Amino acid sequence: QVQLVESGGGLVQAGGSLRLSCAASGRTFTSYVMGWFRQAPGKEREFVAAISRSGSSTRYADSVKGRFTISRDNAKNTGYLQMNSLKPEDTAVYYCAAGAAIVVVSTRYDHWGQGTQVTVSS
Repeated sequence: QVQLVESGGGLVQAGGSLRLSCAASGRTFTSYVMGWFRQAPGKEREFVAAISRSGSSTRYADSVKGRFTISRDNAKNTGYLQMNSLKPEDTAVYYCAAGAAIVVVSTRYDHWGQGTQVTVSS
């Protein structure tokens, strides 16, 4: 088992930046692929980005490509999502997740954090 705790959400103006963190505890962090998902009110949870165990491979949703960067520091058991050029449509609860493979399907991830709210004002 691994426990995940997100932080770093908040209110930001359009065009601004935020960095989300995902602190992991329990089973070895490097055992898992890490992903970020988001869910806006009234919408389904959607894939944002994922990173391999070593950090050498990443995958992004088209909607965030070029604006968001996923990374991880295995020595600190922490993952990150740097979000730049934020848009109002990025407003959502952001979740980090741990799984076995870099996939976009949320059900393939076994462990989830509680989420952190990101609100982008226009």
